Amino acid sequence: MMTRVKILSTATAIFLLLATGTAQAERVKDIAAIAGVRDNQLAGYGLVVGLNGTGDQTGQTPFTVQSLKSMLNRYGISLPANVSPQLKNVAAVTLHATLPPFAKTGQNIDVTVSTIGNAKSLRGGTLIMSPLKGADGRVYAIAQGNLVVGGFGAATEDGNRITVNIPTVGRIPNGASVERPAPTLFGQGDYLVWNLHRPDFTTSKRLADAINLAIGEGAALATDAISVRVNAPRNLGQRVGFVSLVENVSLEPGEGSAKVIVNSRTGTVVIGRHVRVTAAAVTHGSLSVTISNVTGVSQPAPLAGGQTVVVPNSRIEVSEENNRMFLFTPGIALDEIVRAINQVGAAPGDLVAILEALKEAGALQAQLIVI
Repeated sequence: MMTRVKILSTATAIFLLLATGTAQAERVKDIAAIAGVRDNQLAGYGLVVGLNGTGDQTGQTPFTVQSLKSMLNRYGISLPANVSPQLKNVAAVTLHATLPPFAKTGQNIDVTVSTIGNAKSLRGGTLIMSPLKGADGRVYAIAQGNLVVGGFGAATEDGNRITVNIPTVGRIPNGASVERPAPTLFGQGDYLVWNLHRPDFTTSKRLADAINLAIGEGAALATDAISVRVNAPRNLGQRVGFVSLVENVSLEPGEGSAKVIVNSRTGTVVIGRHVRVTAAAVTHGSLSVTISNVTGVSQPAPLAGGQTVVVPNSRIEVSEENNRMFLFTPGIALDEIVRAINQVGAAPGDLVAILEALKEAGALQAQLIVI
């Protein structure tokens, strides 16, 4: 009985309600970004040395041996073809970093290092100078430095092993030096384009109107549900001040369409404030089947010559809740929907079934999205 009470309490708290108050003003910089002003992903390949016997195993990672030989050749050291060095202290790794917009030559960025072979840990290792390239194949940064590894592992001779966190991934704070800035269109053309983070025609129109009100009529034009084109000065100094002015303009974003979001893995249900239900009647009941095994003893009569034996006895109990039907009137609001469903004590899985049934019956005036 206590378990059932806990389930009902969980069902009461399962609804996460979106804000029901009036929309608040937001700054342009919080809801939109300038087209072309973005981060750029960099990737690379390198070797980590100085490991305490936790590097790649020779014979199983031939690319590590090949990489080491190539590195030694660049320094004038040539190994015979039949020599295979033991690389317990070396690991082949991939590198990735994010080059922020307007990053200049000489600035430093963080680098993440991950093993690609069978190295057990990167703790204590040092990354040898490695280039970081962009999607166009050009080198934008050079990475090198000592790794910071949050995880560690330990093993015994009998095969027992314990691992805390992930010792095969590490970071090098400020470990890459920018060699060239990423190309940008910020200083080109007669206008800038602001792209909304969430596509919405109403918000796009309001953004253009707010900019025109702050700068002057005709300065901004909403071209679609995402983009707003704004005329901008060509002088870079004036353009920076112009962007500062525009990104601090405030407006009330348009409210999203009516949606019900269902997470089928966790049972979480989120209902938007514009969700409505037409006339519908819903009933909910749960059928519980309990099977228990009770052990009995068969005792023979005195002088009967029989034996005492243990006799299993199965007991089956079936119970069904007798919940009342509740009625949705046309145009019922969000808070009434939640209150009605909670009154019948619906568990997380039952909530999803009720919402799907309402949608199938055409009574749920909203998009039902299952993730």
